[in-house]
Amino acid sequence: MRKLKILFVILLVISCTYDAQAGWFKKKKKAPVKTEVAAPKKEPEVKGPKPFSQVITKGARSVKGFIVVHKVDNKYFFEIPDSVLGRDLLIVNRISKSAAGSRKGFLGYAGDEVNEDMIRFELGPNDKVFLKTISYSERSSDTLGMYRNVLNSNIQPIMMAFEIKAFKKDSILKTKSPVIDVTDFVNSDNIVLNFDDGIKKSLGIANFFPDRSYIDTIRTFPTNLEIRTVKTYAQKPINPTDNVGYPYTFELNSSMVLLPKEPMKPRYFDPRVAYFATGYVDFDKNPQGVERISMITRWRLEPKDEDLEKYKRGELVEPKKPIVFYIDPTTPKKWIPYLIQGVNDWQSAFEKAGFKNAIYALEAPNDSSWSIDDARHSAIVYKPSNIPNASGPHVHDPRSGEIIETHVNWYHSVMELLHNWYFIQTATVDPRAKEITYDDELMGQLIRFVSSHEVGHTLGLRHNFGSSNTVPVEKLRDKAWVEANGHTPSIMDYARFNYVAQPEDNITEKGLFPRIGIYDDWSIEWGYRLYPQFETAQDEVPFLNKLVMDKLASDKRFTFGTETDGNDPRNQSEDLGDNAMLASKYGIKNLQRIVPNLLSWTKEADKDYTQAAKMYYEVVNQYTRYMGHVTKNIAGIYTTPKKVEQAGNVVEFVPAKTQKEALAFLNEQLFTTPTWLINKELMLKAQVSPVDQIGAVQRYIINRLLSKYTFDKMIQDETQNGANAFTVMQMLDILKSKIWGALPTDVYQRNLQKFYVDALIVVVQGNVTPGTIKPSSDAAGIARLHLLQLKQTISGNMASATGLTKAHFIDLNAQIDNALDVKK
Repeated sequence: MRKLKILFVILLVISCTYDAQAGWFKKKKKAPVKTEVAAPKKEPEVKGPKPFSQVITKGARSVKGFIVVHKVDNKYFFEIPDSVLGRDLLIVNRISKSAAGSRKGFLGYAGDEVNEDMIRFELGPNDKVFLKTISYSERSSDTLGMYRNVLNSNIQPIMMAFEIKAFKKDSILKTKSPVIDVTDFVNSDNIVLNFDDGIKKSLGIANFFPDRSYIDTIRTFPTNLEIRTVKTYAQKPINPTDNVGYPYTFELNSSMVLLPKEPMKPRYFDPRVAYFATGYVDFDKNPQGVERISMITRWRLEPKDEDLEKYKRGELVEPKKPIVFYIDPTTPKKWIPYLIQGVNDWQSAFEKAGFKNAIYALEAPNDSSWSIDDARHSAIVYKPSNIPNASGPHVHDPRSGEIIETHVNWYHSVMELLHNWYFIQTATVDPRAKEITYDDELMGQLIRFVSSHEVGHTLGLRHNFGSSNTVPVEKLRDKAWVEANGHTPSIMDYARFNYVAQPEDNITEKGLFPRIGIYDDWSIEWGYRLYPQFETAQDEVPFLNKLVMDKLASDKRFTFGTETDGNDPRNQSEDLGDNAMLASKYGIKNLQRIVPNLLSWTKEADKDYTQAAKMYYEVVNQYTRYMGHVTKNIAGIYTTPKKVEQAGNVVEFVPAKTQKEALAFLNEQLFTTPTWLINKELMLKAQVSPVDQIGAVQRYIINRLLSKYTFDKMIQDETQNGANAFTVMQMLDILKSKIWGALPTDVYQRNLQKFYVDALIVVVQGNVTPGTIKPSSDAAGIARLHLLQLKQTISGNMASATGLTKAHFIDLNAQIDNALDVKK
């Protein structure tokens, strides 16, 4: 019993000890003590703009310009003065640095403009600033009570709404300027500060990558603001089934230019003078309708205030603000003087308008604060490209036509184009032209003429394709005359070099090169001379109309011929003289002298015959141009813009005699195989193919002659002029006699007949879009009848034909039967 008591005591001690040890690891849970914690006090939410100092803090970096720019940490704010709200701003977007590997053609290089728009910042409700795009395509000055209706019909689109973060108050001016955060907007893929949609498509630009894009700088100046961004896009695949390609990263520059508060007084467009135009629909001018108003584009040249009376007296004065071009600092140094001279050559033209030192070029300053992208600077931009081209666009105020700035594009490979032109057109009269590489002086002078031409575009001048037509062909061979006057009155023509000149004429460079001519002087005078006696542009119209009429009556070389008329043979690219047949005959004589010498003139040590082949193809291209110049006379239509005060018709068909002369030329120079292009040594060494080259020219001309378009114009001529017209049937009879009058004896003649039949089949079958109404025309019936006549001719010749000729006739017969759906 005693043992049991002792055991119980031991067990009790052990049990108490275990409970104590367990307590080391697990304590008894206590009920949580409830304590009341005071919630943090919420500051009352401030709606709307905050105090300026809370938004633009002490650490902000601020720069004053027409818009004040503040940078706070990584955010950009615009402080928009009251004086800028509601003002018209021009946005010009350009590429600053081009994307590596992008699909460049004529577009995509540094300096290229990729979008342009007009905007305004306006105060909106609910503490917002609206960015609107602005159009001036329709206007009214309320003379007929139309102003309100026009506004109601043309509400301008709101492209962006910015919350006003703060106001900057000016106690003296009693104004307050809204402050907006533009960071996200500038760094986004928006349609204001970005690529135009059409240009995106051309460059193969797809999705925007915001995480790989950023704002580089925003700089502000007295009249412009420059935004530099880096933006990355996906590359659009060339084939729809391909994956998105390698990304493109561009550096873009967006210029925001404050336009004048009072637009420049415009000058109304006249189709008889070569200017680009901008325009709008005027609801006031015609009391019973509307009228399209067109204004020329030109720089604002005005005398200094102290010189106005001198200007009125006819004295030469300097303008308040001259037209200044800067040469891109990346331009090869040896070409800079020639580019500068190409600009300065226009000074004499502006003297006709009453201004001296009105235009000149300078080298870009060696100053880190100077930028070629700054909208205050016009420039000639060098592009290291293999594209043989140059261009002269400009940016203008759509309200008045005032040119604001320009970037002339000079592509490096334009020098190759210049070399080839000069070689092909003058190698027989200028020994320097025969060289493979021109010396710097000759190439520099060629660059100078291109510079002058492109600068002419930036002054507002269009191409004047009709200028060269005002010069008699024989004057181009008259050494004294052509060296004194030039081979075309306008450098804005596409009349490269005097290809009419023959070796025996002994004409020097002065009679071979284009130059600023008397037409250019006149067009600058017409566009830029000021007439202070007239208050409005409309007031000037009668005076300017008489001025043009008097000038045209004094000398036909003051004629303008538009580059947009596909029917007028007087207005052609690359032609010379008033008679395409005679000028082309002289041109072909020079080409015939070149071909036998191509191997020797293009020979270079340790080189192959690539250059000889290239220049042979250039010969063929020039020959093709001559054929085209002549062909445009057939079914040609002269269009001469006139005002009602001028006598004569606006529209006239080319006389039948001239059309027959053109067709006779083609029969002699093209449809009779041009054997001078067949040079066996060139074929064996330079691997040229005269069969392909001659065939391409013949097909091109046959397709132009035997087309619905040509047939329809000739039918119109016959309808209007009856027996005096050169008819379709007459043309076909002459062609049939020439091309089908004898059995073909070689591949050139067989090919010519094939091209002939192919062209007629196209006219018979027509190309009418499904679901559209087929326009009425006799062309298909004429082509069908002529094919039936050819079938009879072929059948009559079949019996005497053998070998390739017989196979040729069998094939043509089958094609005609198939086209006419002849049942056998």
